[in-house]
Amino acid sequence: MSFHPSEARLHALDYLQIVRNRFSIILLTFVLVFITAVAITHILPEEYLGRATVEIVQNDEDLRLFQTRQASELANYNFIQTQFEIISSQQTLYRVVDDFDLVNRWNAGTRQEACAQLRGKLETSARRNTSLIDIEIYAANPAEAAELANAVAESYAERRREDDQARIDKALGALRDQLTKQHERVASLRGEMLRLMRENDIVDLARGSSALSGGAEPVTATPSVLMTSEQRLFDLKGEIERLRTQIERLSELSGDDLTKMALSLDIADASVKQVYPQYLDQSIALERLRNLGLGARHPKVLALEKEIEKMRTFLDSGVLTIKETLQTQLRIAEESMERFEGLHQGKREESMSEREDYVAYAEAKNEYEQQNFILQKMEGDYNQVAIEKNMTSTPTRMHERAEPNPRPAKPNILLNLILGGVVGLGAGFAIAFFLEYLDTSVKTIEDVEQLLECPVLAVVPKDVGLLFQNGANTPDAEAYRILRTNIEFNRNRADANVITVVSGSAGEGKSTTLANLAYVCAQGGYTTLLIDADLRRPRLHGFFGVANTPGLSDFLARERRLEEVVLRAREENLWFLPSGAMPADPAGVLNTRDLSAMIAELKSRFDIILIDGPPILGVSDSSVLARESDLTIAVVQHRKLPRKTLLRVKMGVENAGGRLLGVVLNNVDVRTDSQYQYYTSYYTYYSTPQTHQPPVLTQPAAAPAPRQTDPVTPGALAGVPAIAVADVY
Repeated sequence: MSFHPSEARLHALDYLQIVRNRFSIILLTFVLVFITAVAITHILPEEYLGRATVEIVQNDEDLRLFQTRQASELANYNFIQTQFEIISSQQTLYRVVDDFDLVNRWNAGTRQEACAQLRGKLETSARRNTSLIDIEIYAANPAEAAELANAVAESYAERRREDDQARIDKALGALRDQLTKQHERVASLRGEMLRLMRENDIVDLARGSSALSGGAEPVTATPSVLMTSEQRLFDLKGEIERLRTQIERLSELSGDDLTKMALSLDIADASVKQVYPQYLDQSIALERLRNLGLGARHPKVLALEKEIEKMRTFLDSGVLTIKETLQTQLRIAEESMERFEGLHQGKREESMSEREDYVAYAEAKNEYEQQNFILQKMEGDYNQVAIEKNMTSTPTRMHERAEPNPRPAKPNILLNLILGGVVGLGAGFAIAFFLEYLDTSVKTIEDVEQLLECPVLAVVPKDVGLLFQNGANTPDAEAYRILRTNIEFNRNRADANVITVVSGSAGEGKSTTLANLAYVCAQGGYTTLLIDADLRRPRLHGFFGVANTPGLSDFLARERRLEEVVLRAREENLWFLPSGAMPADPAGVLNTRDLSAMIAELKSRFDIILIDGPPILGVSDSSVLARESDLTIAVVQHRKLPRKTLLRVKMGVENAGGRLLGVVLNNVDVRTDSQYQYYTSYYTYYSTPQTHQPPVLTQPAAAPAPRQTDPVTPGALAGVPAIAVADVY
């Protein structure tokens, strides 16, 4: 099933149009459903309502005991739904059945049947955003309804109490077993912790806190010794590095720089430090004498030089002593470091061993403390539940007791009628739109023009009669005048005056359309010939009130002359050629050269020749006529012919060699189909009131003899045909 894109773009007016077109179906569906609702409401027996309201409390003691409350709490909705099932369960209802002896009261065969009947009368509902549940019982007696509603509520409350008590007992038993196992586990862990403390000589000052969670470590001497050894080893490494640096620096210097560097060290001799300033003073004095001009052999110069030399020798001896001292200190430091490294490694191994022992002890202590904490919590919960067990449990509370209601609750007449009306309208609209969806017939001008790619020449309203009988000034005639005008505008040449009108199936108004078109063409001054070429089921002769014979088939069989079969209508410029007697092979009779010769002869005699044939999809007659004609017009009944069939009509015309000029959309209900109203809105305005309806044709007693006239040139608009015809009154 294919649809054009425009069909998907429906708007409010399109929906309204569908409702108007299918109004009868909608109304019929509404009436049937509404009547059904009324009948059902009348048949249903009266029932009284008994309503008891209970407040429910969600108790989860068995889950709470094991510290899984948050993970296992039921959602409120699921809990309420579960309570509905509990209320309507057999275990709850059996108590009511037994207490009120419903098996005998209701003449039920078994206990199960009585329970099923009670369940059928029972309804439950929750009040929004509350913990209240309404328990409703419908019965033929108001007292019985209230009595049973209260009984069901009490049975449910008793069952809840029993279930909660059984659940608590079961939870206490399970918890008691777990407590015994937990005591044994804690005692075992405590013994293991004490054993590790004794074996490893651990003094634990962090009593009461977990060793692995930041508590103080056990007290031992090894950590402090190891820390001192670490510090001593670090100091020795620094000392050795310092001595090596000083020795390397002294080895790089010489002369006064070496002396100055050596004397800056803390190990320099005090006497050497005292001589060095004197040495500097004497060197300055010697330089001063030389600046005064004293020569190298001057006694003062020689004396100072000798004294300076002695000081230099003394200083060099002191520097050498400092170097030796540094090397001795370096050697001692290296030996001390080697010895401390051995001691330190031993302390590290001893500390690691103690640490491993401590970790094992800390893990045992941590496990003991955790299990002991769980044990204490379980004991507290057990004691709390044991206390709660002895207290009165109220999982449900009666909020409202049911009382006999003097007015019946069922059937609800107003509600049933409203629902019947709503459902009826909904079903009617659904059926209407569904039928519209299934309907593949052409509905709009756009459907035809997009599908066939040819124009719609005219839109003919519904229930149009024959213009011969109603007159040319009626509003219906305007549609055919539009058709006549569009034919003139769309045919490509003036001599294309032979027009065949076809349809896809019978009953689409083809013959009526053809007869009315011939009438308005004659009214417009065109010499018009109407040929009834439907040799199977002719109808046009009935419109004119004449006999069907002689006619076209008699002429093609060469039994009559053309002058004998063409009839003149009372209307000016209009002639009619009946179909004649029905031959054995209508298609064979039409598919002859005589038909072509006849049409060629008539083309030169008439301005417009209109040919009526059978439906083109049923037989081949119309294909022959379409081939012999200059133009073909398809008459399509509105909302009847499927799109695929309409395409086959076009293909039938084109395959026969004809040219489809356009389409006449027939039988359109312009009163309900608003999209076509503008086509006919001016018909009444331009029409003249008709005062009488004279008959158009009468059957003659005997037709007058034919008369001969001169031929009329082809294309003449208002002449008399060259052939003489019989007048018809």
